[in-house]
Amino acid sequence: MICIGCPMGCELTVTKDANGEIVVEGATCGRGKTYGKQEATAPERTVTALVALDGKKRPLSVKTAKPIPKGKIFDALECLKTVRAKSPVKIGDVILADVCNTGVDFVASENL
Repeated sequence: MICIGCPMGCELTVTKDANGEIVVEGATCGRGKTYGKQEATAPERTVTALVALDGKKRPLSVKTAKPIPKGKIFDALECLKTVRAKSPVKIGDVILADVCNTGVDFVASENL
């Protein structure tokens, strides 16, 4: 896999050793080893989306405050379909709390 932890874009090889431990080879920095282990065992992503904003024609840009499990992305986006934010909105305002029981909130990523 190609590491996206830093601009180097190292080509990683992720395997399990005889003891069942995850081994990451090819990383030139510590972030690569962390990324490789995370991606191989429990991949996560930060999700960005748009939600309707009352009183505005333009939608509001939102994102998850932290990465969520990759398998929950489509469920999280489905939950956002029913959300309408109320203005004014500031960066960091919680738009949808605890999306899909992940403990992670969708927050505004712009001021409107």
